[in-house]
Amino acid sequence: MSTKRSDTAARWLGPEEEHAWRVYRRMVTVVQARTAQDLAELGLSEPDYEVLSTLSERSDGSGTLREQAAKMEWSRSRLSRHATRMEARGLIRRAPDPDDGRGCLLVLTEMGLDTLQQAAPTHVASVRRHFVDQLDPQELAVLGRIAAKLAGEPEDSL
Repeated sequence: MSTKRSDTAARWLGPEEEHAWRVYRRMVTVVQARTAQDLAELGLSEPDYEVLSTLSERSDGSGTLREQAAKMEWSRSRLSRHATRMEARGLIRRAPDPDDGRGCLLVLTEMGLDTLQQAAPTHVASVRRHFVDQLDPQELAVLGRIAAKLAGEPEDSL
């Protein structure tokens, strides 16, 4: 295979590095697919659950579209389109952002809170079955530290 050489030579992965990368990617894919399937059986997507759970953690049940998009690593326009679909289902509503005339708040509705409260036990059981219960306490602690490091978060912030 011929590749165009750039000014900086690629630092190819060694066998152990490549193996670690591939099993990490497979782990993320498998766990995410399995928990997403369990949420789908409840009529929710992972992004639906993320938005609902984030808003429920706030005392006033609202947050800016900008903050939520940053948390999800989504563009504001992508989240705005998703929020439109959630709003049509009665899970959230939009309100003007008093601090940003061009922005909006996403507000958890009573129906959204009820939906989340009904879904949460099943989702937690899914996370336990597909993730937590697959690891012993030491493995879980190490993975927590690794995940925080890779996400650029302080370990105790998650």
